[in-house]
Amino acid sequence: MPARDWQFVEAFLEMMSVERGARPNTLSAYERDLRNYTDALGRRGVRLCDAASDDIRHYLHGLDALDLARATLARRISAVRQLHRFLLAEGISAHNPSTIIDSPKPARHLPKVLSAGDVERLIAAARDHMQTTRGPAQMKAARLYCLVELLYATGLRVSELVSLPAAAVAGDDRFVLVTGKGGRERLVPLSDPARKAIAGYLALRKKHSPQSGDTVARWLFPSRGAQGHLTRQHFALELKALARHAGLPEKSVSPHVLRHAFASHLLAGGADLRAVQQMLGHADISTTQIYTHVLADRLRQIVETHHPLAEKQRNNG
Repeated sequence: MPARDWQFVEAFLEMMSVERGARPNTLSAYERDLRNYTDALGRRGVRLCDAASDDIRHYLHGLDALDLARATLARRISAVRQLHRFLLAEGISAHNPSTIIDSPKPARHLPKVLSAGDVERLIAAARDHMQTTRGPAQMKAARLYCLVELLYATGLRVSELVSLPAAAVAGDDRFVLVTGKGGRERLVPLSDPARKAIAGYLALRKKHSPQSGDTVARWLFPSRGAQGHLTRQHFALELKALARHAGLPEKSVSPHVLRHAFASHLLAGGADLRAVQQMLGHADISTTQIYTHVLADRLRQIVETHHPLAEKQRNNG
C-alpha cells in the first residue's frame, strides 16, 4: 500500500476519534477493515483517491468468498463509505465512489437471555467464592462478585464496566455515572446488592493494597496491564469459570448475555421501554425494542406450554 494512502486513512481515524468520539475498539476495527480495503486496492494497482465504484464492488466480491457475518460485512462497507466521504469533504478526492454501493441489511438475532434463576445461581456462586476465600485472593474474588452484581444491576456494556473510573461511584452511591458511546454520559441507578458489593470490594482493596498508586486511584477495577484497568477478555474468562462453578453451560454466559438479562428481566417486570433505553445507553429506541421480541417469544412459549386449550389440542393430536 502506498504510504500516502495510509496517511489519508490515519487522518480519517484521527477525525473519528477527535470529532466523533469513536471508542478505541471501534477505531481498531476500522483500522483493520481499511487496511484490508487499501491492500485490496493496491493489489489491483489502484490508488485510494482514484478508486471507482467497480473497484469497491470487486473488493466486496472478495469479501463474499470469506463468508463473513452480515454484521461484519456491514461494518466493513460502512468503514469504506465513511472514508470516501471524508476524502471528498477534505478535498483529497474529487469524487465519492461509494455513493451507489448498497449495504446489506444486518440480520437481527434475538439475544440469548439467562433466566432470573440462572442469574441468581451465578451471583450466589460468586458470593460464596468470595466468602470462602481468604488472604489476598479474596480481593480478586470480591472484584468478580462486584463485577457480576454491578453488571446485572446496571446492564452496562462490558467496555463501560471494566473501564469505570473510581470517581464514577465516589459521589451519590445510589447511582453510577457512565460514559458511553460517543462520550455521552448517563446516570444509572444501583441496587442495594450492587452498592454493598462495591463497598465490600473497595474495603478489601484498601486492606490489601494500602499503597495505592495513580493507576489504582484512577480506576474502579485497576490492573497492571497496559490499559491500567481490567480488560474485557479477562473478565469474560473469569465469568466462564464462574459459570462452570455455578453449574451453568459456559456458552450460555458472557458479559453481553448478562446485559441482555438485565434488560429483558426489567421489561418482564413491567419497566418502561424508554427507561430501559436510557439505562442501556441506546441512542435509538429501536435497538431496545428487540428485547420486547424476546419477551413476546417467551410469553408465546408459556402460552403454548401451559394454556389449557393448548394442552387439550396436544391431547387430541
